Amino acid sequence: MQKIVPFLWFDNNAEKAVRFYVSVFKKSKVNKIVRCGDAGPGPKGSILYITFKLEGQDFYAINGGSYYKINPGISLFVNCKDQKEVDRIWKKMAKGGQELQCGWITDKFGVTWQIIPIELMKMQEGKDPRKVARVMQAMCKMVKLDVKKLKKAYDGK
Repeated sequence: MQKIVPFLWFDNNAEKAVRFYVSVFKKSKVNKIVRCGDAGPGPKGSILYITFKLEGQDFYAINGGSYYKINPGISLFVNCKDQKEVDRIWKKMAKGGQELQCGWITDKFGVTWQIIPIELMKMQEGKDPRKVARVMQAMCKMVKLDVKKLKKAYDGK
């Protein structure tokens, strides 16, 4: 059992959101759907919460009503192995969502994701501060991250 599990609050569309996320990420599945009983809190038979996995990571999603709203103050960071994975995930998340700066995107359900190539993290941890500065400057001009352009900036080309 995972000790810390992200718990996402949705108004009343948790199932749509979960099914979307499971379709975006490989090695993902819906584990359990828990429905309201006679005691509520919602109508009997309506979905209360869903447990699911994305890339092996446990999550919960609740239909909690409009009391709380998800915001970009917390985002989900996705380590992408290459540009192909960045492009694939970005394309799906962008439909109905909002593309933001520096590899950030808010999906159609209001959840903000960072779609980040692993290569960028390696460059940001580099020993040469000039290379790190160049890659940071290049990244700040991008919306969806481009690994080739980031490498060129890092290498000073």
